[in-house]
Amino acid sequence: MSNDLNSSGDNQLQGQDDADESHLVKTPQDAPSVLPSVSAIVSRLRFKQVALLTALDEQGSLHKAAEVMHMTQPAATKALHEMESALGVTLFDRSPRGIEATELGRCVIRYARLIQSDISNLRDELQGMLTGQGGRLSIGTIMGAAPMVTRALTRLREVQPEVSIEITEDTSARQLLLLDQGRIDLMVGRSSVSSQPQLYNYEMLRGEPMCIVTGLDHPLATAQKVRLQELMSSSWILYSSNMPMRIWIEHEFKLEGLKVPGNVIETASPFVTVTLLAQSNMVAVMPLDIAHFFAAKQMLCILPVHLKTRIEHYGIVTRKNATLSSIGKMFINILRQQN
Repeated sequence: MSNDLNSSGDNQLQGQDDADESHLVKTPQDAPSVLPSVSAIVSRLRFKQVALLTALDEQGSLHKAAEVMHMTQPAATKALHEMESALGVTLFDRSPRGIEATELGRCVIRYARLIQSDISNLRDELQGMLTGQGGRLSIGTIMGAAPMVTRALTRLREVQPEVSIEITEDTSARQLLLLDQGRIDLMVGRSSVSSQPQLYNYEMLRGEPMCIVTGLDHPLATAQKVRLQELMSSSWILYSSNMPMRIWIEHEFKLEGLKVPGNVIETASPFVTVTLLAQSNMVAVMPLDIAHFFAAKQMLCILPVHLKTRIEHYGIVTRKNATLSSIGKMFINILRQQN
């Protein structure tokens, strides 16, 4: 589109945009109960339509999405019509802000992103094979699994020194979002935090022993035995609400008849946690493997607190029906050998 349109032209264009979007009003209840067959969908969908779908979601407007895709607006409208016709459902509704994905549309968009990510990964892996660089692997991990993941990656680099690796450390919930978007190939964490865990393959690896830690200058840092009740006057650093580590420590408080501390600092970062502990008399919850690493560097102290329960195991999580590369399969085999 030309950038030197006058205001009248802009208004006409917006009016046309609204008109193009007006056909998209349809609720999920109106959708057919039987969808076209897979072969029928595959025969009609094109990669450019898939790319347009994600552009529409990101831009919220046919006009803007068409510009991003270097298409005319009529061509974008036609492509969207063809895609909706191929799938047999309406993907977007008109709203005051432009167009907005329906519930069915959001589902299709999620898979469209996976398709684009898989094509990108395919291209990268082929390029790596042609140039002898060994391909690419993107991994997500929760904090407690990081030592195991890094040991496995070290072994992987020994047998595949040219492989390109990307590691993301975050909570299981955020890792699952990255997995859904195709931004990571696999993760080591928990699929149980998802509202739809059935969407994933899960292979349990090991438990995650937890401990209570504090800075070296805390009054109880050198104590031989510490009760949880003695720490209630301290400020706490905890994971966000509804995360497994948070649910677990709140259960520990309740078993001791204690109220959950108020005014906590919430973070999933071990480095933020360690920094805060070094500058205060705060206490925190941390996976034991991670705590041992920092304690060996004299960066924190593991308090001798008896904990009555254990946190849920973690494992290997992949998307169902997703195809892993040979490098991804090799990495999973290494993880299994370490378990």
